[in-house]
Amino acid sequence: MPSDEKQKHMVFPRHVLVGNGVLDRVGETIADLELETNGIIVVDSNTRKLVGDRVQASLRQAGLVGHFYESSGPTMTSVQAAIKAGRKVGAHWYIGAGGGSVIDVAKLAAFEHGPAFLSLPTSASHDGICSGRASIKETRGSVSMEAKPPAAIVADTEIISKAPFRMLAAGSADVISNLTAVLDWKLAHRLKDEEYSSFAAVLAKTAADQILENKQLIRPGIEEAAWLVVKSLVVSGVSMAVAGNSRPASGAEHLFGHAIDRLAPGPMHGETVGVGTVLMMHLHGGDWQMIRDALREIGAPTTAKELGVPPKKMIEALTTCHSLRPERYTILGESGLTKEAAQKLCKATAVL
Repeated sequence: MPSDEKQKHMVFPRHVLVGNGVLDRVGETIADLELETNGIIVVDSNTRKLVGDRVQASLRQAGLVGHFYESSGPTMTSVQAAIKAGRKVGAHWYIGAGGGSVIDVAKLAAFEHGPAFLSLPTSASHDGICSGRASIKETRGSVSMEAKPPAAIVADTEIISKAPFRMLAAGSADVISNLTAVLDWKLAHRLKDEEYSSFAAVLAKTAADQILENKQLIRPGIEEAAWLVVKSLVVSGVSMAVAGNSRPASGAEHLFGHAIDRLAPGPMHGETVGVGTVLMMHLHGGDWQMIRDALREIGAPTTAKELGVPPKKMIEALTTCHSLRPERYTILGESGLTKEAAQKLCKATAVL
C-alpha cells in the first residue's frame, strides 16, 4: 500500500484549443465540460469590443447564457464585483476574455466563488493564461495569489497575433525565465531539502528551449509566432500544475520583477523578469549572454534604460527583492545582494 504521506493533487486543463478561429468554439468547449447554462464573461472595455459578440454568439449556439462583467483592473475590488455579478445570476463558470489582468480577475473570482474558470487570452504576455496563480494590485505593487486553474484554454492565434507585439515578446521572455527558476529550485533542493520534481523541471525547461530554438520566428504580425509562444506558455503552466506550485517558472528573476513593479511600475511583467533572467543567470554562472542575445533578437528589453527604470530603482530592487518571499530560497540567498554587489552585477551584464 502506498504511504498516505506521499500524495499530490495536480489540476490540468481538460481542453486546450490553440489555433486560428478557435474563439468560435467557446460554447462547444463549455458544453463538453458538461457545465450548466449560466456564466460570467469577464472582459475589459477593449476586449468586449474585440471578442464579445463572437463569444456571445458561440455561447448561444451551444444553448448557454453569458453575462458580461467589465473589469476596471486587476484589483480585489474588481474581483469582488465579479463575484457579486456571478452570484446574482447563479454562475456555473467564469470566462476570462482578455489579457493577463482580465484573466487574473476571472480566475480569482472563480476561485473565491467556486465555479469553473475558462481562459480565453487575447494576448500572450505571460504564463498567467494557464496557471493557478493571479497577480492582484495592492497599494505597494502586485501580489501573487492562489487562484482557479483553467478547466479549459481557448487561445485564438489569429487574435493574439494582432495584439501589440510587445506583449508577445514579453510572453517569450516570461517563458525563457524558466531557465533561472529551475536553477533556483535545484539550489533550494540541494541546500534546503525542498521538494523537487524533475518532471516539472524538464517541462519548464522544454518550454523555454522551444522559444530559444525558434526565436527567429517570433516577429510582429506572424500567426506562427503566436502559436509558438502560446504553446510554450501552456507547457510552462503544466509544469507548475505538476509541481503543485510556481517553482518551475518563478525564481529570483520573478522576485526582481515584483520588486520593480513596486518601485518603478510601468514595464510589463515579462519584460522585467526577462532582464531579471539575464542578471540571475550571471549569478548562477550560466550563459547569460545567450539569454541576453535571445531577448534582443525577439525584441524584449535587456537594460534598465529599455525598461524605463532609473538606475537607483534597479539597484534598490536587486538589494531588496529577496525579502519579498523569504520562504522561497534562490541564488540571492537569505541576505540578498549588497549595493556594491548589485552595481557590479548590473555593470557586468550591461543592464546599467
